[in-house]
Amino acid sequence: MRKILVLNGPNLNLLGTREPEIYGSTSLDDIAGELHAQAGELQVDVDIRQSNHEGHLIDWLHEARATGCDAVILNAGGFTHTSVALRDAISAIRTPVIEVHLSNPQARESFRRRSLISAVCKGSISGFGALSYRLALDAAVRL
Repeated sequence: MRKILVLNGPNLNLLGTREPEIYGSTSLDDIAGELHAQAGELQVDVDIRQSNHEGHLIDWLHEARATGCDAVILNAGGFTHTSVALRDAISAIRTPVIEVHLSNPQARESFRRRSLISAVCKGSISGFGALSYRLALDAAVRL
């Protein structure tokens, strides 16, 4: 069975209560439930993880490469705009990575309009709230 790794970065554990006017009222557990249901329909396995620590995300990207994961869906949160190390980890693996954001960074503060990881990702989906993840899973399966 094909395996898709879904990685969530800092503060995404607070979804549902953190700035719902920007990120919506759907929790990360709700998103995970939706992705597991969709994965069942698509006959793929999803492994969904969250960490507030950059090193965990990097280690998990390396693990995706080592275990032959078919694709990674990555919401790097604030690390999107700051982490050269995360960008380098994405570049170091052959596994396709799809960048995901709940909000539309281009419609937000100027510092959020610059993604350090976009150029090394297969693609980017943003601005559709929790639907962004489902769109990314559909894209990951079609790669």
